[in-house]
Amino acid sequence: MYILEKAPAKINLTLDVLYKRPDQFHEIAMVMTTVDLADRLEFFLLDKDRIEISSENRFVPNDERNLAYRAAKLLKERYHIKQGVRILIDKQIPVAAGLAGGSSDAAATLRGLNRLWKLHLPMETLAELGSEVGSDVSFCVYDSTALAEGRGELITELPAPPHCWVVLAKPVQGVSTQSVYQSLNLENLNHPDTEGMIEAIRSGDYYGVCDRLKNVLETVTLPKNPEVEQIKQQMLRSGADAVLMSGSGPTVFGLVQQESRADRIYNSLRGFCEEVYVVRLLGTHQTLD
Repeated sequence: MYILEKAPAKINLTLDVLYKRPDQFHEIAMVMTTVDLADRLEFFLLDKDRIEISSENRFVPNDERNLAYRAAKLLKERYHIKQGVRILIDKQIPVAAGLAGGSSDAAATLRGLNRLWKLHLPMETLAELGSEVGSDVSFCVYDSTALAEGRGELITELPAPPHCWVVLAKPVQGVSTQSVYQSLNLENLNHPDTEGMIEAIRSGDYYGVCDRLKNVLETVTLPKNPEVEQIKQQMLRSGADAVLMSGSGPTVFGLVQQESRADRIYNSLRGFCEEVYVVRLLGTHQTLD
């Protein structure tokens, strides 16, 4: 028996950091949604009581450094599962890109093993478990559009934003999320209009969404990585309606309504970076056929 799960990339429509908490995590508020760039995970029962991770991508670890491994281990230990599992990860989301690829894999693992091991856990329980694996995993469990608060584990689901095309561009140089947060100056931040973004989504106002894209982590990543700013400006010159860095970076995304304009932006970026994608915005859970 085996199970298939899709693990889509996420983008931040807003990312706000409010303050540093006593537990040293940052209190955040961010509106996130999903795009049609996804890893594909396959889950196979094993006779032996162990977790095996396999991927052709050399950047995907096969031990506890892998969030999917941690998610599987957490489920096994919490619910005393004696069956083993082999997890095949077809990696399509760039690594260390600000697109939550590892978190989405972990969330897909929770959903997939919930089915494979017939645990019948509700999504709310899977999301709670996800918060023990990583900050973005709870959001990724729902695989939709949501406001994430706390340190990312408090999820309020939202409708999908208006349909559009998304151009993603990832520079070669990676970014450390931890170092970005450590370098963030919490004084005098220009905070996103989170409530305005939520209202624009609820009312299906595409240009309202575009007008409210904002990510406070750009104040750290952009000065240290000028190529990120260059990509943003190139997208705008090529006709993107709005452009933002996702997460802590370095991936930048641009929103457009016309596929022809998305293709034009794609072609204009090929000289700037090798990893460029044109995808549709999803915003709701997608199942594999």
